[in-house]
Order: sequence, then structure tokens, then C-alpha cells
Amino acid sequence: MTKSGYPYPPDEFDVAVPGGAPVGVHRAPRSGWSSAWPFLLVAVVCAAVAWGGITLLSGGDDPAEAQGGASASTSASASADPSGEASASPSTSPSTSPSTETPEQSVEELVAAVDPAAAYMVFNRGTVAGLASSTSESLVSSGLGGATFSQEADPASAPDLSAVDTAAANTVWYGDGREKEGKAAAAILGIPEANVVMNEAVTGSSEAVWIFMYTEPTG
Repeated sequence: MTKSGYPYPPDEFDVAVPGGAPVGVHRAPRSGWSSAWPFLLVAVVCAAVAWGGITLLSGGDDPAEAQGGASASTSASASADPSGEASASPSTSPSTSPSTETPEQSVEELVAAVDPAAAYMVFNRGTVAGLASSTSESLVSSGLGGATFSQEADPASAPDLSAVDTAAANTVWYGDGREKEGKAAAAILGIPEANVVMNEAVTGSSEAVWIFMYTEPTG
């Protein structure tokens, strides 16, 4: 470029140096767009990459639609249950399950339910003298009326009790339909329910209950 065609006024860059070359040259100022477009290009590329990654991870569905579907499902669940908590099934809730346990009856309630004319046979199978008689007195004083007998008072009436001796524990046998009388006698004497059983031998006798005593009553 000739000096006549040079558009800029002379300045320190036009000072000659040894060799004749100028110190510097003038450049036209850059426009704002030429400075900004590289940043805009980078932003567009990053946005496209991010969108493609989200689309790939969501299986090709529209992420906005997927998010909207999840929101709708959550809203439906919340509407179905205003409390926001899972409802407990009545069949598994302890508070709604009916109790199957039979309330324990008192001795007085058991005695009040028996047949007042029922008879009770008491056998002394232990070594305590007078045990059958004292047991009979306990039954009568507790409200079990009727004819109460004991082996000591009437030995001839004693059946074959060889099978009972194997238990060696206070036991109650009751006849068919005499469970109430058997349980009442056991409750008075402190005999556990496991030792109160129905026996056909008693059913065929004139008594409702047979009681086999080895030790003093605990009731």
C-alpha cells in the first residue's frame, strides 16, 4: 500500500526503524457481532447435545411428556388418598381384626353355669390322708352342690383307674355334655385346663365328673 492510499494519520507506529520496516500497522476496529457469534455458536451446540442426551435416556419419548405423565400419576394417587398415606388393609390391621380369644371366666361364673344336681366322684390317688374328703368339702363350699362322693367314703364304687396313675397329677375327667361341671371343679381346685378331659368311662357312670387327687388343691 502506498503512503498516498494509507487512510490513517501518521503516529508512533509509522516511525522507521533500521531496515525501513514500520513498527506496527493499523487494523480496522472489529464489530460487536464478530466478537459475539463464537459464544452463541458454542451455546447452541451445547444445548443440542444436552437435548439429544435427555432424549436418548428417556427412550425416545419427549422428556416434557414423560415428566407430565409422572406428575399426572402422582396427582391421581394423591387425589385417591387425601392423606397421602397408604391405606392399611382391614384384613391385616391388628386394630380391625376381631379377637378369637375366649375371655377367661372367673370361678364364680363357671360355678354359676353348672347343673346344681350334678354329682362328683373324688378319688385319693396320693399319700395324703383324708385328701378325697377335704377335696369334696372344698367343692361343696365353693357352690358345687349335689351328691359328692369320694373313694375313701365308698371304696366299692371305685372303677379301674390304672390308666390314671401314669399321670401322677391332679386330673379331672368329665362325661359327655358335662364340660361345664368339669371346668368348674378344676377351677376350684387349681387344676390346669390341660388336665381336664372328657372320658367315656364317666359318661356311663352316675356322676358328671371324676376327680383324681394326688396332692392338696392349689385353688
